[in-house]
Amino acid sequence: MAKIGVLGAGTWGMALARMLSNSGHDVTVWSALPAEVDQLATTRRQKNLPGMVIPDAIKFTKEVAQACEDKDIILFAVPSVFVRSTAKTAAPFIPDGQIIVDVAKGIEPDTLLTLTGVIQDVLTKDGKHDNVKYVALSGPTHAEEVAKDLPTTIVSACEDKETAEKVQDVFMNDNMRVYTNADRLGVELCGALKNVIALASGICSGLGYGDNMRAALIIRGMAEIKRLGLKMGGKESSFDGLAGMGDLIVTATSKESRNYNAGFLIGQGKSAEEAKKEVGMVVEGINAIPAALELSKKYEVEMPIVFAVDSVVNGHAEPRKVIYQLMHREKKSEMVI
Repeated sequence: MAKIGVLGAGTWGMALARMLSNSGHDVTVWSALPAEVDQLATTRRQKNLPGMVIPDAIKFTKEVAQACEDKDIILFAVPSVFVRSTAKTAAPFIPDGQIIVDVAKGIEPDTLLTLTGVIQDVLTKDGKHDNVKYVALSGPTHAEEVAKDLPTTIVSACEDKETAEKVQDVFMNDNMRVYTNADRLGVELCGALKNVIALASGICSGLGYGDNMRAALIIRGMAEIKRLGLKMGGKESSFDGLAGMGDLIVTATSKESRNYNAGFLIGQGKSAEEAKKEVGMVVEGINAIPAALELSKKYEVEMPIVFAVDSVVNGHAEPRKVIYQLMHREKKSEMVI
């Protein structure tokens, strides 16, 4: 049995907390929102996972120390925009040598750090956390399906093989198959940038375009992600695997995907703000666009789909016009990545 502290009580954090508790682990969940803690502890329901019952064994706390002290694993499950502030709040209670697992997907726009990089940046500044182990847990994993115990696969990414395997052992069960990967950077880039491509896929569906265009966007979108990732030092196998193409496929095709759904609404004529409000949950693809644009410029990588999504989301261009422009770009060989 492992002792696990979960920071964040959204759909993904709670779906994993339930799964881990049902696997026999000791789980404590913290939220920065006191009202959310009270609601979850009282109702044993997560509002965006209405069919899921939260096990009685899961403990909820308003004190971050209780979720961080004496834990085998601390799980960061907050939206990308809150990772830095959560790390700062938790830092005084995180011991050196701790295993930290991040399941949020994003890139910080100001620093261009992936989210485990953000946590590491916060913790190493005090000189007391030089031996913390950072793991990115990512893959084709809708919280809604994990909450129903449907078969799922995911990747435990860490440069330290022993740590990756420890996380693998904790999260593996009859319904969750966990693979390991040493390419933490590549895995995190895939998790963040595929959300932007999922927006493009949703926009096309909202416009009434068919599967042909969506398939093209998925494969060409991964080509853009891979071009950037390889220049940044990621491994090609990460982009072709579960955390890359696997996660992109599910995020860019499923009605369970908030990024696809937001894109669909934008394609139907709604603004990005209207789409986010209607989806009712964080749309990480919109948050990832500024960092994606900056990384494209910094590493001199061509990313036309990402730039097209930015134009549409920020109201600079009409979606059909942007699709027309993508269709009429300069000729390329099919063999070119």
